[in-house]
Amino acid sequence: MIMRNFQLTKGDFFGGLTAGIVALPLALAFGVQSGLGAAAGLYGAIFLGFFAALLGGTPSQISGPTGPMTVVTTTTVATFIAITGSLNSSTIGALVVCFVLAGIFQIIMGLSKIGTLIKYIPYPVISGFMSGIGVIIILLQLFPAIGQSSPKTTIDVVQTIVPAFSNIDTWALLYCALTIAIIYLFPKVTKAVPSTLIALLAVTILSVVLGNSVPVIGDIPQGFPPLRIGEIISVPSEFYVTILEAALTLAALGAIDSLLTSVVADNVTKTRHDSNKELVGQGVGNAVTGLFAGIPGAGATMRTLVNIRSGGRNRVSGIIHAVVLLIILLGAGKYAALIPKAVLAGILITVGIGILDYKGFKHMSKVPRADAVIMIIVLIITVFLDLLVAVGIGMFLAAILFMKKMGDITEEKNKTTDIYSTLNETEWSDENLPAWMKDNVVVKHLDGPLFFGFASAFQQRVIQLSNIQYVIIRMERVPFIDQTGLYALEESILSLEEKGIEVLLTGLQEQPRDMLRKINLIPGLIVEEHLFKTFNECVTWLKLKVVD
Repeated sequence: MIMRNFQLTKGDFFGGLTAGIVALPLALAFGVQSGLGAAAGLYGAIFLGFFAALLGGTPSQISGPTGPMTVVTTTTVATFIAITGSLNSSTIGALVVCFVLAGIFQIIMGLSKIGTLIKYIPYPVISGFMSGIGVIIILLQLFPAIGQSSPKTTIDVVQTIVPAFSNIDTWALLYCALTIAIIYLFPKVTKAVPSTLIALLAVTILSVVLGNSVPVIGDIPQGFPPLRIGEIISVPSEFYVTILEAALTLAALGAIDSLLTSVVADNVTKTRHDSNKELVGQGVGNAVTGLFAGIPGAGATMRTLVNIRSGGRNRVSGIIHAVVLLIILLGAGKYAALIPKAVLAGILITVGIGILDYKGFKHMSKVPRADAVIMIIVLIITVFLDLLVAVGIGMFLAAILFMKKMGDITEEKNKTTDIYSTLNETEWSDENLPAWMKDNVVVKHLDGPLFFGFASAFQQRVIQLSNIQYVIIRMERVPFIDQTGLYALEESILSLEEKGIEVLLTGLQEQPRDMLRKINLIPGLIVEEHLFKTFNECVTWLKLKVVD
């Protein structure tokens, strides 16, 4: 298995090459946004991309600076500068310690098997958190889009954006708008070349030809970056608490960001990642990145999907991606200095728009009200307060509301006749089934609510099924399904249908049935013909189906 993941195939070569090209403008943009400069973004993409691919647990994953990690890095840089008054050697030393420590924390998390806990984060928390990150990125790019320096916090942006519009740099706004237009429209012409790269090159060349005086990236250090260990000795003691808090935040956020991308990669490649190994790889990558004062990052969803769709399946594709960026750093730094900041703002605005969870927003009025409320609360706290606080509060609210829901269900059940006894059906087991059904039908029993704590385990068991014709999912004992369980069921059904396996549901209770209808899983994925009140009715239908 290990040797296979290091095999170089044509798909891995083109996947890594394409991912590296896509990563270039994003790395530059995230570096500029962080306050450490475009080169810091490249350093992060190169070193994290290389070591996470080499040592991580998701062979097809591409790692580098991401929106969520850059948001925290930007805040951290601003906090340290506020302490010292400028970006001096003490500030750089504190950042180096912080980034390296964040990587070490991730290594400890991986070795402690904490990676498997990601499955217990409810979907509304993830949805609100990621959408909040998207909003932050968009807000922080509004000022660069009009040719001005951005405030460091979203609250400051909201408070000062209206007066800022009285001093718009028209050319900067035009370049930003043109960048966004190219990113969205160029794929309609061809998808052979990344539209982000086309936008970066085309608008930068246009600005050089026209000679407009708009803010640009400026000089980028060329050559292999120097180690920044020397600055560590100048870190004053007043940084220590802030360093520890920021490192813990970066480590936790990077773990969540990376493992969510790993799940996405699993769904596309039909593989299964090693969460704890992935954290170790991310930790080593971020620690090494920190030694060169590069910005920390995580598994990058868009770049990972680009790699996979271009044929990348093995970890060598991630290594190639890093090598491509290193070559660009060594030879093209002087040209990157000409890129207008408004162009990078346009790129990041599209990144922020892409992070927003439209699926979650679309279903807000249809999922349980508690899930919708949690998503909104997490989003608001993420944007205006603190990222980890948002996740913590979201988890707390989800746990409290879930316990209340289960208590209400239990109380209602005790007041009435046992709902399960009214089914009045013969219990079937695999041994009772006719021979042809044993070979072609799998029965899955769900006993209890399908919620965020169980959804991942259910999904993993179901999507592994193959070489059969039908899956019967028995839901007689499922009184409640939350948003996480709803989407886990949807993903499971889609995965089975891709393999040509039909899904049959039996015994749907009122709340799960209503949820499935509201988001059009019924009849969108499960037709009415595949719904049965009892297991016996389903078996009878199957017998007639085979006879026909």
